[in-house]
Amino acid sequence: MKTIISSDQAPAAVGPYSQAVEANGFLFISGQIPIDPSTGLVVEGDISIQTEQVMENIGAILDEAGYSYKDVVKCTCLLEDMENFKAMNTVYSKYFITEQPARAAFGVVKLPLGVMIEIEAIAAKA
Repeated sequence: MKTIISSDQAPAAVGPYSQAVEANGFLFISGQIPIDPSTGLVVEGDISIQTEQVMENIGAILDEAGYSYKDVVKCTCLLEDMENFKAMNTVYSKYFITEQPARAAFGVVKLPLGVMIEIEAIAAKA
């Protein structure tokens, strides 16, 4: 059985997908981009500002589903420029202080709406 998770504290899906799906004790969070849920617009600023918004969006979805950052077991980070990796990592590390999740990071040609970063996450309940 699966449950669709949706939070009004995170941006609405911009396509035919759910913000997150919970199934068998796992929460699969769709790739989040730096959209401010209060305006529906991409936040202006550098990679640090955009990463902060992405992490806040992930946090809102985790909270809606009854999970926390401590429950995240895997993230995938997509960057439009790998030169931004260090700055992204600085912000990302504020959210995963101990017991960091597994992670992959990729440089990609282009992301939706011209953003600099997209992050998807998987969380699990013990």
